[in-house]
Amino acid sequence: MQVLLEDDEFDEIRRVAKRQRMTVAEWVRQALRRARRDEPAVDAHKKLAAVRAAARGDYPTADIDRMLQEVEGGYLGGHDA
Repeated sequence: MQVLLEDDEFDEIRRVAKRQRMTVAEWVRQALRRARRDEPAVDAHKKLAAVRAAARGDYPTADIDRMLQEVEGGYLGGHDA
């Protein structure tokens, strides 16, 4: 890979790399790794579309007290609460 920089920009990167006791090449590799890591793995529009699709769903539910009773029964080994 070759990246062309203005002289003043390259000089600044060289100074920063030197302060961190690394070569310019290593500084650039680490900067690229950080940039890649910070980039979201999934597009925000795709995430939002998935949430909206899930919100449109019609899912079975029950009274909250009944659901909590069933959950507790499951923890205690009961089949039906």
